[in-house]
Amino acid sequence: MRKIKNIIIITLSLLLGTPIVLSIILSVIGLYLYCTADFLQPNINVDTSHYQLTTQTDSIKLCDYGSLYLNKYGLWEAKLYGNSIDRGTAYGMISKDLLKNQEDVFIDRIHEIISSEWWVKFLHKLVVIFNRDMAKQIPREYLEEIYTMSLSCTDEYNAYSSPYVRQLNYHAAHDIGHAMQQYMLVGCSSFAIWDNESEDGELIIGRNFDFYVGDNFAKNKVVLFVEPTEGYNFVSVSWPGMMGVLSGMNEKGLTVTINAAKGAIPTSSAMPISLLTRHILQYASNISEAYEIAQQFKTFVSESILVGSANDGCAAIIEKTPTKIALYTGSSKRVVCTNHYQSEIFNSDKYNIDNIKTSDSPYRWNRINELLDELTPITPNDAVYILRNRHGVKNKDIGISNEKSINQFIAHHSVVFQPNKLRMWVSTFPWQIGEYVCYDLNEVFRNRQFEGSYVVDSLTIGADSFLINDEYKRAITYREQYKKLQKAIDNKSYVPVSIIDGFIENNPNYFQVYNTLGDYMLSIKNSHQAVSYWQKALSLEISRLEEREQIIKKIKKYD
Repeated sequence: MRKIKNIIIITLSLLLGTPIVLSIILSVIGLYLYCTADFLQPNINVDTSHYQLTTQTDSIKLCDYGSLYLNKYGLWEAKLYGNSIDRGTAYGMISKDLLKNQEDVFIDRIHEIISSEWWVKFLHKLVVIFNRDMAKQIPREYLEEIYTMSLSCTDEYNAYSSPYVRQLNYHAAHDIGHAMQQYMLVGCSSFAIWDNESEDGELIIGRNFDFYVGDNFAKNKVVLFVEPTEGYNFVSVSWPGMMGVLSGMNEKGLTVTINAAKGAIPTSSAMPISLLTRHILQYASNISEAYEIAQQFKTFVSESILVGSANDGCAAIIEKTPTKIALYTGSSKRVVCTNHYQSEIFNSDKYNIDNIKTSDSPYRWNRINELLDELTPITPNDAVYILRNRHGVKNKDIGISNEKSINQFIAHHSVVFQPNKLRMWVSTFPWQIGEYVCYDLNEVFRNRQFEGSYVVDSLTIGADSFLINDEYKRAITYREQYKKLQKAIDNKSYVPVSIIDGFIENNPNYFQVYNTLGDYMLSIKNSHQAVSYWQKALSLEISRLEEREQIIKKIKKYD
């Protein structure tokens, strides 16, 4: 009997001890992966005294190999030239304050989402483990550029990791955001038209870059002009510190823009998509060369790369996942790109099938085609009109901020390209409602001497006064009202009836208004009124199938 009792005690001890042992094993493995992560920091000694600023004011900073200028439209214009070390060091020197501000905003945003500093540090360690092999996939040229730029970054966040490791990881943040697309406000839209669909027969490309990390993150936009010692001169639109390309054009009239697609959740990182498109822009002169470069690099998220080419006179979409790649050319004189794949190779892809079935991507695709049919032949002004349009199919009012809209009032930037003329229009505050200012790359790269802004004022496309005076204000009001109601829901507290009435009156056709009010009514134990609001939400245009199913589930539970 005693022997049996001892066996039972030993068995229970092993069973109860297993989670502890498992935790220890996992902790040791995690610590090993973290400590052995190698981001291949370049072994470079840089004497920053050789790059000292020769001019420094609030709006102008000049040094050898670079210049930075804040134009009257609120866009920062940066110009870099030389080899990777010169470009990176110069960019750090001229944008030191902007780099600090951008990192402050990014870290603050993380702390808004995660209040615990311990968890922030823990999650950062997970990111380091996830990205531990990323640098092996990145050309040394870009590692050197990012490293030398990071020499001007703040040491305030060194508790997370060194400035170089942080900046390198930030280049993968966009990919991680796209990998978690269903949890984030990511819904880019783009299109290209040529031949008889364009007013002058030449290629026109338009795109909204909807990557939302808060309004402050998008406050400082950089139009970055680069004259590398190897490859082609190019321009990209991004934020301080981003050396990859999100939207850009090179001196050969080749353009690249990126749109997220749906795929498997990655287990480790590879080359960030923005650095792949940077490589394409710097070293490709046509669609064939762009596709060849895309085949050479492994990426860890699913992405569509819309490539326009003055040399080819048309555009195509490189559809890429970690395991497959395709070139989609379409069958007409246009291609439209939202967030799903269109080539035959992905017809049977389960993630793409699910994405088409459940997401807002096909709806935006149809709406862009509808507007192109209506406006053909297209001019740059028409392209801007499409990018600003917030209404649904058949011009239906689907509510401000609906993810089915082309204009969701969240765009980091919006761009129109005219590759044959080497012209590019970039949106200004707010979102894509303000002026679209024009840059002519022929003029930008004519000489290196700083002469002020590169904007061609005579080609500016004016702001939309109605959107600014009406819908911009309504979008801001909606977000403020939404936050108040969410706070009330969290605290299970009452709000005045006037807030509810104002919420509906401001944005009466948006399903999320009524979905939120239903949740609020449930929080104050008025399930009858909650069901009524949810039923109203079901009668409107709902962004994604998952959201519709969640509302139906709530109605069934509380009706």
